[in-house]
Amino acid sequence: MVKMSQDSVQVMSGQVKEIQVSPSSNGDSRESWEEREEFDQDHLGLTTKPKPVTGRRARKVEGGVFFPKPENAVTVAVSSRVLFRTEQEQKVFEQKGVEEYLRYQIEHENEPFAPGPAFPFVKALEAVNAHMRELYPESEELFDIVLVTYNHAHVGIRLINTINHHNLFIERFCMTGGSSPIGYLKAWHTNLYLSADADKVREALAEGIAAATMFMPEKLTEVSESQLRVAFDGDAVLFSDESERIFKAHGLDKFFEHERENEDTLLDHGPLKGFLEALGKLQKKFYAKGQRLNCPIRTYLVTARSAASSGIRALKTLRAWGLEIDEALFLAGAPKGPMLEKIRPHIYFDDQMFHVEGAAEMGTIAAHVPYGIAQKHNHKQKNSVGK
Repeated sequence: MVKMSQDSVQVMSGQVKEIQVSPSSNGDSRESWEEREEFDQDHLGLTTKPKPVTGRRARKVEGGVFFPKPENAVTVAVSSRVLFRTEQEQKVFEQKGVEEYLRYQIEHENEPFAPGPAFPFVKALEAVNAHMRELYPESEELFDIVLVTYNHAHVGIRLINTINHHNLFIERFCMTGGSSPIGYLKAWHTNLYLSADADKVREALAEGIAAATMFMPEKLTEVSESQLRVAFDGDAVLFSDESERIFKAHGLDKFFEHERENEDTLLDHGPLKGFLEALGKLQKKFYAKGQRLNCPIRTYLVTARSAASSGIRALKTLRAWGLEIDEALFLAGAPKGPMLEKIRPHIYFDDQMFHVEGAAEMGTIAAHVPYGIAQKHNHKQKNSVGK
């Protein structure tokens, strides 16, 4: 089994390969959010003709820089501890306390953090935005990344320097100074929250926000630079844990019988259904431009269900929801790791740590969704879930 760090993201050997993304704008100009944004942009010097700055990109739309309104965007909130590698800083905090930690961060604020497990995923989101901008220059239906951190505002300088160093386009920050960010996530209309803090992920899920705990595998598989690939487990991730409860309580034969009897009864939604729905809406914009076969977003269902015995209910549910999955793999209990190694997703979501660890062993960035009946078993694994 691959070891999962309990305090922060597991150290890996090697660095994440940076994905090169061509400049694009990230939203268009309207009047709403707008007047508030106009004030912010005036003070950032963004409403006048951009001045060249070393290592900094500006997204331009007709001479200005604009950001999508949260209600129009697909908002992905990412913890600084999964976007970047902060193990050393975490040790300073735990061993020497908050004051020494702040001092350390200020002293090292010109040293950029290394990429963390969410980094390739975020770069892929930006690549999709660049492609979307080419087809729909005025559209606000884009990925909008919000950096969420418990850090004090003093640490913001190092985070901004790191973002500029890696040529990321992240302008929205939420630095809570130790307070819970969950209320802010709701205000941002967050579609997905990724964190290294399992407790905060559970809190977000309890509030109806799609969320997952991220881990860094010891080895890392290279991922596509031109296509965002997102893989989902079925039960307790896209769907509710109804069927999984039958399996846990009564075994496999009863599970198959239950699925046959309820073949035409839709499964209830799970915590990640809304995020798949958001991806699907963006995919349809590419399809409308004749890009179904080379769409820069591709989705996968990777489930332990068997196709003939229990797969039809899952597929009928997705169809009834109006959701398309590009590829569906029904593994009938076979290990998921080898399949995921072939898919090479930027992120894979599963509710069971056994599958998360199996994926990580094969070099896949896997995220744990702590939802449903399986968590009673996951909690028995003391060191499996990181904070």
